[in-house]
Amino acid sequence: MNKHRTEPVNLPKGAAGLAEAWSPRVAGRVNDVLVKVARFDGDFVWHNHSDTDEAFLCLSGRLVIELREDDGERSVELTEGDLYVIPRGVFHCPHAPEGATVALFEATGVVNTGDTGGELTAPVDLDL
Repeated sequence: MNKHRTEPVNLPKGAAGLAEAWSPRVAGRVNDVLVKVARFDGDFVWHNHSDTDEAFLCLSGRLVIELREDDGERSVELTEGDLYVIPRGVFHCPHAPEGATVALFEATGVVNTGDTGGELTAPVDLDL
């Protein structure tokens, strides 16, 4: 992974150009936080990240994130320009019924499916 890029990166174009859904790619780095882009399509898996927060910025489309919190389950809907931070340890399940492009802000080494694993687990920290 390149530590720092020397040219600007257009996040919406980068995400839209990805061939594989649910497979984030690193677009940039800010200290120990990676800025990743991904194309979401359909349903993901329930998972959590026990040691780190995760932020979702919807670049296009509509993203629905189901959450399991201490007081029950709820949904958060994001459309273009919306940002939502999921605190560490909160189980969540993203859905993009009509497809969406997303920027993710997360620590290096974060596995997209957390401890859940499965066929949607993507390689970690690959460059765009």
